Amino acid sequence: MPLLILILSIAVVVVGYQVYSRRIDREVIQADPKRATPAVMYQDGVDFMPASASVLFGYQFKSIAALGPIVGPIVAAQYGWLPALLWLLIGVFFIGWVQDYASTMLAVRHEGMTMGGLSYKLISPRARTLLLTFLYIYLLLIMGAFGAVIAPLLARPTVPIGFLILTLAGVLAGQMVYRWRVNMVTTTVVTVLVALIGIWLGTMPWAQNIVKAINGLAGDPETGVIFTRPLGYGDVKWSDFFWAVVMLAFCYISSVLPIWRFAQPVNYTSFWFVIFTIVGAMVGIAIGVLTGTLPTAFEIPAFVTFNQPHLGTLWPMLFVIIACGAISGWHSLVSTAGTARQLEKETDALPVAGGAMYTEAVLGVLSLVTAATVGVTMKFYDPAQGYKLLVGAGGVFAKGAARFLSFIGVPEEFGGSVAMIFLVVMAITVMQLVLRFMRVASAELLGDRIPAFKNPHFGSLVAVLLTLFLVIFGFWQWIWALFGGSNQLFAGMSLLLIGIWMAREGRAYNWAFIPGLFMYVTTVAALFVTSVQKAIFKGILEPLSRGEAQTGFIVGNAITAAFGIYMIVSAIVLFFDALGAFRRAREQAAAPAGD
Repeated sequence: MPLLILILSIAVVVVGYQVYSRRIDREVIQADPKRATPAVMYQDGVDFMPASASVLFGYQFKSIAALGPIVGPIVAAQYGWLPALLWLLIGVFFIGWVQDYASTMLAVRHEGMTMGGLSYKLISPRARTLLLTFLYIYLLLIMGAFGAVIAPLLARPTVPIGFLILTLAGVLAGQMVYRWRVNMVTTTVVTVLVALIGIWLGTMPWAQNIVKAINGLAGDPETGVIFTRPLGYGDVKWSDFFWAVVMLAFCYISSVLPIWRFAQPVNYTSFWFVIFTIVGAMVGIAIGVLTGTLPTAFEIPAFVTFNQPHLGTLWPMLFVIIACGAISGWHSLVSTAGTARQLEKETDALPVAGGAMYTEAVLGVLSLVTAATVGVTMKFYDPAQGYKLLVGAGGVFAKGAARFLSFIGVPEEFGGSVAMIFLVVMAITVMQLVLRFMRVASAELLGDRIPAFKNPHFGSLVAVLLTLFLVIFGFWQWIWALFGGSNQLFAGMSLLLIGIWMAREGRAYNWAFIPGLFMYVTTVAALFVTSVQKAIFKGILEPLSRGEAQTGFIVGNAITAAFGIYMIVSAIVLFFDALGAFRRAREQAAAPAGD
């Protein structure tokens, strides 16, 4: 079963790309290799910078693939593996690649505009303000939650040195390509080799001793508490705090430097490490199944339940639990504010944006297969509790991948270190872009009223300090519950924008607009479940009625409810503005010439 599911997912990806995607590209969008792109027209060496399709594919994949395609399917497996698999494959086939590719082309055809500018042009000035406000909250939520998860992983002795060397290899790649004009093959071989050697060196005793010495600067690494969070949200250890600062420094550097100097080449180099790990795990699964080392049947049933008490009902929650791999609003930000400004030719958009999304779907299926294949044996899921997930989803993937890699000769202990670095790379290379987009969003939203936000250093520093506040004080634990809904709501917004654009152009639009309506309704429902049903009724009112309320949980649920209700109201207002713009676009396209 594991091998069969992987083969099936690859087949769906190939058919989707070769048949459906190419048809839309050829007959509807009509990408033109001779039309000048924003990267060519406005080349400034900072954000607008033409890049080859091969470099841009690596950048795009590593920029969209964070922890989402790993965490989402592993959590969703608690409903059973079949619903998760169907959403991954159907979602990417009809919705996921549509958003990634079409949002790239939307920005390319509108001079490299960001989502804020596009919403202003296609919907209304109010839509721009609402979207940018929503966007900044959404990005801050990602930074706080990812930062709190990744800082402890970065503090592990086998991780930091390897990651830092990988980063330097990425910087070297940018220098070799854009300054020394070294060909792409040589650059890739040299820098990827440096990165892989660096990851290996990071597991050596001397490297681990350096990290252990840093972790022990404030006493015992495990008990060296430097700050106790108020409201009962736990303690902050010195090691977690130090590596959180290092992590944010990495993101700050990426935010203020030209994209070719840091963000693009670091993500490109990281892409190869990620792909090697994914391919190695898949080959390991094939060997394990064919040799009888792995079971041929899944340990988790195809369908467990429609309602998981700790997750909610299958609809709408499955569709926000699994985002990356099926469809994710984050991708539209990467595609508009990043990839569209680096596209050398319009015809590169489909293999870069669409191709990266299809590849991410395969990673999502690999995560699901990992959970379903070894989840019960390794005691990650408890059948007695309805296959409840007992550990962190990242740990499930890391330990599962280490076992699969052992089938191709990688020692399981070393494989575990590789998998842990894999998780850090997946998250932190996306966080660098999140901070960059926060800086751009704040400049668009507040730059005219507060000119300091137009300065990249000031905007980035504000974002860093806000993130550090969330990480230290622990409030991310509550707004993180809204991440899935807010992320997928952004996907709905981008699809509606694409539909409006197509209607204005007089072209077919249902291929984007109908998926946009589905995502909008589904994610507003999910936000309502999270912020009203769970936070207000179950998190505040029920404990208060029983006299069991704890201050920290009441405050936390109030934070969740406030953010969630704001997002719901903003989404409804944006939705009706978008419907009005859509109606006007259709009327304009239908009007006779000269009217």
